[in-house]
Amino acid sequence: MTLTDVLTLVPAQAAGGENALVSMLPIILMFVILYFLMIRPQMKRQKEHRNMVSNLAKGDEVITGGGMLGKITKVNDNYITLEVADLAEKPVEILLQRQAVSSVLPKGTIKSL
Repeated sequence: MTLTDVLTLVPAQAAGGENALVSMLPIILMFVILYFLMIRPQMKRQKEHRNMVSNLAKGDEVITGGGMLGKITKVNDNYITLEVADLAEKPVEILLQRQAVSSVLPKGTIKSL
């Protein structure tokens, strides 16, 4: 192999490497779009839910993931006690995991229903 043969191969290989980058560009672009349209918003929702769950306090009115509506009467590290009804002057309370709460309602919502 002569020096001229080597010099003619080098630009051909460089052009092949550049061509590979151009062919990978649509795949890279798809991952960037996927990140901004799906992954990032999901991470934001998870962060908001984590903050909401950590800020639960006694007296908050909440809706659980199963659709149950109630008022928090006790708060522990991992569990909350939820008052769901008053029967014969005695409250009906259930014990739930904190993560089961899907949203916090404004005060007085239960009485307005």
